[in-house]
This record gives sequence, structure tokens and C-alpha cells, in this order.
Amino acid sequence: MGLEFIARSLRTYGIVLLIFLPFGLYYFGVYPTLAVLSGGVWGILNLMFITALVRLTIRPGGADAGRAIAIGLIKFPLLYAAGFFLLKVEQFSPVHLLIGFGGIMGIIVLKVLGRLALGLDAIPNSNKPVQGGAH
Repeated sequence: MGLEFIARSLRTYGIVLLIFLPFGLYYFGVYPTLAVLSGGVWGILNLMFITALVRLTIRPGGADAGRAIAIGLIKFPLLYAAGFFLLKVEQFSPVHLLIGFGGIMGIIVLKVLGRLALGLDAIPNSNKPVQGGAH
């Protein structure tokens, strides 16, 4: 698993949010659905910024400090201020926002469990004796 796993998880969560939208509007109403959708978009943006910061700071050629600082200046004050103001909207329940914020983690956990169940990341058995070699 690499950073492409995160990109696939972000796309999956975006699709889940789009599928949730019509059903949420019908079953839960406009404001709870908008709260979950807003929290989900916030969670997607947050993980995108985290991924960008990791790519800019942990790399073989050294960190790109200028771009990392620029991304950090966008992520921390602006994104967290937006999250704070989402919590201040009277029509949005904090529980619905939390479902949207945390939904991306649910998608990642389910994807990891699926990969484990299917054995996609299995490490070959290293306890086997090497044939033809000295022991």
C-alpha cells in the first residue's frame, strides 16, 4: 500500500457521499444530509492536504520547505476555521458533522480489512528453509 491507496479511498468516499445524497435527503431531511455532506467534503479536503504535506516533506531529495509551508498555511488556519464555522451553523447537528468528518476513516478501515481478508498484502512465509543453501 502506498499513497495511491489514499487517493483510491478519497474517490471511494466521494462516491459514497454522492450515493448517500438522494437517500439522505429523502430519509433524514435537508439539514442533516447537508451536514454529513459538508463534514465529508471537509474530511476529504483535510486528508488531501495531509497527503500533500507528507509528499512534500518526506521524500528522498529532501523536503520542499516553501511549498510545504504554503500548504500548511492553507490547511491549518483556513481548513480548521471552516470546520469551526461548520460546527457553529445552528441547523447542523454536531453528530451529523462528525459522521461526515469521520466517514473517510471508516472507508479506510473497511478497505484495509478487505485487503487483509483477500490476502492482497500477504508477506511470503519466511520460515521456509532455503533450498540448496547451507543451514
